[in-house]
Amino acid sequence: MAKSEDKLRDGATEFLEAGERILAAAVVAARGHTQAVAGVRGVGLAQQRASMAAGERAELVVHSPMGLAITDRRLLSLEISNGLGMGIGLKVKALMSAVPLDAVDGIEVKRLISGKKLVVSMNGEEIAMEAGAGANVSGIADAFESARATA
Repeated sequence: MAKSEDKLRDGATEFLEAGERILAAAVVAARGHTQAVAGVRGVGLAQQRASMAAGERAELVVHSPMGLAITDRRLLSLEISNGLGMGIGLKVKALMSAVPLDAVDGIEVKRLISGKKLVVSMNGEEIAMEAGAGANVSGIADAFESARATA
């Protein structure tokens, strides 16, 4: 498990309901964040706006960067401090949104050239996010499927 996942798990405990447990977590960003930072600013910003707008319509707050955690009951989006990588300096600052798992239709992970794309489907929206190559987004998708199967 990556240090950033450990820090997300530890930092999010204050936002959990009684008996709830985090199954997987990762640092993610609105789709386009990397392009906007890497110099393809116009394209990246447009993709970020689309991702955030889809999240708003679906009632899942999307930010860049943010923590995304799956529990045995909910999908959480977490406001985080801007870490330096490998979890250094990463802190969970607030719970931005919490969605019951039965409101989530699916979570899909796709590979990118450098990193991964995560698509959360809910309330008729597809919310595109991205994560670094080492982020445990596959763990989030797998944990979602497991939790949904046992619910």
